[in-house]
Amino acid sequence: MVKKHIPNTITCCNLVSGCVATAFAFGGQEGMALAFIVIGAVFDFFDGMTARLLGVSSPIGKELDSLADCVTFGVAPATMVFFELGVMDYPSWLEPLRPVLPFFAYVMAAFSALRLAKFNLDERQATSFIGLPTPANALFWGSLVVGAQGLLESSPLMVPAVLVMVLVSSFVMVSEIPMFALKFKHWGWRGNELKYVFAVSCVPLLAIFRISAFAVIVAWYVILSAYANIKDKNR
Repeated sequence: MVKKHIPNTITCCNLVSGCVATAFAFGGQEGMALAFIVIGAVFDFFDGMTARLLGVSSPIGKELDSLADCVTFGVAPATMVFFELGVMDYPSWLEPLRPVLPFFAYVMAAFSALRLAKFNLDERQATSFIGLPTPANALFWGSLVVGAQGLLESSPLMVPAVLVMVLVSSFVMVSEIPMFALKFKHWGWRGNELKYVFAVSCVPLLAIFRISAFAVIVAWYVILSAYANIKDKNR
């Protein structure tokens, strides 16, 4: 039956996109790497939808989807950071570690895999997320490396800053921080306050920061989610 293979074929297109993105990242073509991460995200969106529409969801499809996501949203953005760490100016006290420090970027790939494994087993994440989704993390790093390359290479102090950011983003992916869902069940203000604030604030961010705006937007999404979580706990 042909239709049962359609979702897995789309998932494989996601996987191939991630492989191509990784290859471009190794070659320093970071814009192309980001483009193929985005293409992979499009395939990732449609594979699950197609499986549900055709009624052909399967355990193998779920496993294949996680494997593809690990490459596209874990290995590919980590490789972008790996390349960038290889060309940035290092402070004198870190310069002896230049040959090995770029590999630290792949800590993020490992945590992406852990995040995906947790998501597959966590029944609490049927309608919303706990921890930052891997596509959002990939978009954060991809847009940061492409859109803020000048900033990243402007000072030797940016090297330790990037290393710390890798650790922080890795932690946020596997954290227990609930992330508010972006789907609207109704269009009223009550109950959707956070979503409307987020949506409206994204417009000036896109106008001001352009490509790097997506990194700012993802960071803003995490901050708002953490704020909402603290507010709920204090009620």
